[in-house]
Amino acid sequence: MDATLLARLRTTYEDLHAHPELSGEERRTAGIAAEWLRELGFEVSEGVGRTGVVGVLSHGDGPTVLLRADMDALPVAEETGLAYASTVDGVMHACGHDMHVTCLLGAAVELAAARDEWHGTLVVVFQPAEETASGAQGMIDDGLYQKVPKPDIVLGQHVAPIPAGVLGLQPGPAFASNDSLRVTLFGRGGHGSRPEATVDPVVLAAATTLRLQTVVSREVAGGDTAVVTVGALNAGTKANIIPDHAELLLSVRTYSEQVRTRVLGAIERIVAGEAQTAGAPRPPTIERSEAAPALINDPAAAERTLEALASVVGTERVVTPGPVTGSEDVGVLAQAADAPIVFWLLGGADPADFAGAASMEQISAVVADLPSNHSPHYHPVPSPTIEVGVAALAAAARHWLG
Repeated sequence: MDATLLARLRTTYEDLHAHPELSGEERRTAGIAAEWLRELGFEVSEGVGRTGVVGVLSHGDGPTVLLRADMDALPVAEETGLAYASTVDGVMHACGHDMHVTCLLGAAVELAAARDEWHGTLVVVFQPAEETASGAQGMIDDGLYQKVPKPDIVLGQHVAPIPAGVLGLQPGPAFASNDSLRVTLFGRGGHGSRPEATVDPVVLAAATTLRLQTVVSREVAGGDTAVVTVGALNAGTKANIIPDHAELLLSVRTYSEQVRTRVLGAIERIVAGEAQTAGAPRPPTIERSEAAPALINDPAAAERTLEALASVVGTERVVTPGPVTGSEDVGVLAQAADAPIVFWLLGGADPADFAGAASMEQISAVVADLPSNHSPHYHPVPSPTIEVGVAALAAAARHWLG
């Protein structure tokens, strides 16, 4: 990579990291992306799905390739101690989306400079609100594919705490579906000294929380995978007041629609059953606040893309990481276009941390001790993450463009 470009990308990355923006508020980030794309001669559309940015660069007849990066940060207070740490209280790029934007900008530069070497249409998408699993669908609902041609392939990457210089590509189910649920349990409030005159929703919430743990252990087959997490239990204001309701926030992850349907049905049954057993004065409510389908890498497209990724880091440094229980909504962009998707992991951890780790088992053991995505301590090392991320996106796009 040209040293001048690398220096500009590094500066841009540090700037984005220092100025994170929450889901749906990525206006500054979007403005930076749009400015870069216009400099490169892309046809640019802004405000797609509220803050999304799309660029189109055509060069003759050929396939249409879509490259995507997400832009949003998280409500996390940064504790990395970096010189370019977040300047926004309580907001941080704790999932590496600033790295995704940086790498896609670099790939856009390299592909624009080499346009005489490929034929077709390049679409680059800077997507908002991935963390709320709403950004991709929001762009679709706002007419994304009326503004740009539908792609023949959707490509992208997500930075992860595996060694920088390593890429992870999982054919088939690669990222889990995500369903975030808000469960409200209703009781009958009263004085803490007279529980017999109440229906205590705190006890109901506790019983429901414990019972929900049996969904995975007793209702999902051993060969399938599911995660049911109660991430929050909110109820009450004072020790001697029994409240009239309690709230549970659930996160559900699955890889198949069959298991997803079974798990969500079990949750509904258990919540309703526990409320009835407790004598709740009214049925509970379940609201789905976030939802994204499982990301399924097309096996044939993944095999073809593997050649391009191997040309960047070498065959031995493209690993098969297994399915990830985290979730991604980029698959919505592919589903809406009826196109295959290939989405891989971009190593972002300091390679020095993996000295002596030769096997996947040893690498996994090191990864388990490193700050993960969404941690207040998480941050990818800028180099060689940027160089590899740019090269991987550019190589994969050129492989499909011809």
